[in-house]
Amino acid sequence: MSEIFVDLGKVTAPSGVLVLGMAGWIDQWRELSLPLSERARAAAATGGGHFREWLCEAVAVPAAADRPLAVRASTSPSPFDGEPAIATLEIGLGLPWPEPERSVPVRLGDLPVDRCGMVVGDASGLDAWTGMDDEPADGLADVFYWGLYADDAHAEFGGERIARRGVDGPQGWLDLPVAEAAARAAGLEAWSDRLHGGKGLMVSVNEHTDFHRFERAGWHHPLHAGAIDVGGCQVLGIQWDQGDHSIRHRGEREASQVYPVTLEADEAGEMALRWAIPPYDFGDEAE
Repeated sequence: MSEIFVDLGKVTAPSGVLVLGMAGWIDQWRELSLPLSERARAAAATGGGHFREWLCEAVAVPAAADRPLAVRASTSPSPFDGEPAIATLEIGLGLPWPEPERSVPVRLGDLPVDRCGMVVGDASGLDAWTGMDDEPADGLADVFYWGLYADDAHAEFGGERIARRGVDGPQGWLDLPVAEAAARAAGLEAWSDRLHGGKGLMVSVNEHTDFHRFERAGWHHPLHAGAIDVGGCQVLGIQWDQGDHSIRHRGEREASQVYPVTLEADEAGEMALRWAIPPYDFGDEAE
């Protein structure tokens, strides 16, 4: 039975090099010996490949620089809640397959599913990626609060329900200046400390780094996918449901939870990057 794919969005790769990497570590490449773009160009120059240093991992391949590239996925039921989860991620690269008579996939390596999500985008554009601890380019932040006393806090402080697909989401405020966001969070925490000993209310301030923007972009997508602009390029981010991740991918590379990345010819005879995650085998639980 053939796979049924759904569209996740499009990315651009004006440098001619496309990266599939771990979202939680994209900003760490520049702290290592070489930037992400340099490593990616070297891998793409050989036709594509996997590269890794410390906890950072990615795969890079050549891609068409003059057009948007489609990203799509097939799904299988999650063992966590039965909801669709990505089984195969496929990115059309817009380049002809170099050997028309050859249809065997070329294995480039493997990647773990980062609990912080995955990113597909231009190698040079991703050099500008801002991670969780970086400064927001727009000077804005979001404030969230939730927990046992969230309704009482709402009566005192207000805020709106921040809806996510399939869940109600926390209370809070979006797109506040960073200083105002910090002040509101401090007020919530002081109130919680005074009335409840600091228990029963969780408060979070998320500044508008690229990492947080990519999380927001996927809030309403059934596969937690969304596109943002990074370094002048359209980048696609994919979040994983944390319950699904804890069952299927926990431990990541250290636990050998890694999945093959291949270069293949698609139906039109063009190159496609594929990352295949096998369905969960319930038979493993009996061993």
